[in-house]
Amino acid sequence: MAKCEHCGKKTVFGQNRPWSKKATNRTFRPNLQVVSLYEGGKKVRKILCAKCIRTLAKSE
Repeated sequence: MAKCEHCGKKTVFGQNRPWSKKATNRTFRPNLQVVSLYEGGKKVRKILCAKCIRTLAKSE
């Protein structure tokens, strides 16, 4: 579910590193949003990241 349908961006895992250098696990989630687009003359709902929404708006 948590994946951009255009570029494939998805959740990645990393670590919090505070000043004490004590590493704790965390997740980096993409900014996914549901948008309606026209593809081939039909209205389609897709889950896209914010960067893809911006670049698609530029190309239209």
